[in-house]
Amino acid sequence: MQIKNILHKIAPENVIRGENAWEQAKTIIPQICKKPLFLGRSKDTLGIRKLLTDQLRNCHVVSINAQLKFDCCEIDLKRIYEIANENNCDAIIASGGGKVLDAGKLLAYRLNLPCITIPLSASTCAGWTALSNIYSSKGAFIKDQSLNTCPKLIIFDHQLVRKAPKRLLASGIADALAKWYESSISSGKSDDGLVQQAVQMARVLRDQLLLDGYEALKNPYSKSWEKVAEGCSLTAGLIGGIGGPKCRTSAAHAVHNGLTQLSFSKKPLHGEIVGFGILVQLRLEELFSNNQLAYQSKKQITKLLKELDLPTNLTSLGLENYSLRELDNACSFSCNKNSDIHNMPFKIDKEILKKAILDINKTTIDVVKTK
Repeated sequence: MQIKNILHKIAPENVIRGENAWEQAKTIIPQICKKPLFLGRSKDTLGIRKLLTDQLRNCHVVSINAQLKFDCCEIDLKRIYEIANENNCDAIIASGGGKVLDAGKLLAYRLNLPCITIPLSASTCAGWTALSNIYSSKGAFIKDQSLNTCPKLIIFDHQLVRKAPKRLLASGIADALAKWYESSISSGKSDDGLVQQAVQMARVLRDQLLLDGYEALKNPYSKSWEKVAEGCSLTAGLIGGIGGPKCRTSAAHAVHNGLTQLSFSKKPLHGEIVGFGILVQLRLEELFSNNQLAYQSKKQITKLLKELDLPTNLTSLGLENYSLRELDNACSFSCNKNSDIHNMPFKIDKEILKKAILDINKTTIDVVKTK
């Protein structure tokens, strides 16, 4: 018998996906708002965002444009909150990558306005979820913030998403793969039917990504690309919505959160760090239970990450100049009392986590050297 009620925030109110999703969205957005704040960030997407806002104006939706300077960071959030307030905006439209979408959702939550997300890559499922990650101005993870609802509308237009660099899709594949490796160990023994079903969805998603991931990167006009891009951006979010918090993250994302506290020589994407985190989590499973399945999975994931040209060691992540003291601090952050690393079925402390990170780092570097 279920002891207490569980509130699920499963999905956006409406999802439009497909080759011309934006065309259909233009008939729906005017029913939601007339004067939205339109949020973006990257100079690379400025042309797309201008096209979208110009077309909305033709539909009698006049946007107030705002641009992030940092990741989803309080400095930006406070500034843009005031812009939206001063202009009496009636919705937030966020268009861009995961951190732009997170910022848009969080602003909408704080302003009590509807949120519309328009992902411009398949690098995360941020356009789907009722969750935002907050970072410092230097890109260090601070905390995640649960929201009241998922977005009112997500527009996943294949033509728009396809314009993103391949690196973003590769990063999305790594992030989505983590759904299985984290949920299977944090929730695999749950007796909650919805959680069990979410874990199995994560397994199916993993199989899809392993089967179609490489072809999706090679051919962005293939059926493989459609399945992989939607899997990373939509299905991954649905899994977290159905399964709830314990079905979302464990050690792989905790490793990400800790490593962002360090200074990178080149800034990695969210999924690139999470992919390395999957390898670390599998190494932890080996260390604690001598799990041969974890060993085989580690080999399989390492091979896939290399095929997708994703980082597999600290150097390729841009952390070639870290000190052991800095790594120790990162591991302390990963193991703080509120960390998702404690969803693992055994106790993790900073020393064993540091060993797992260094083991993976040495193993993958040695593999590269022997080629």
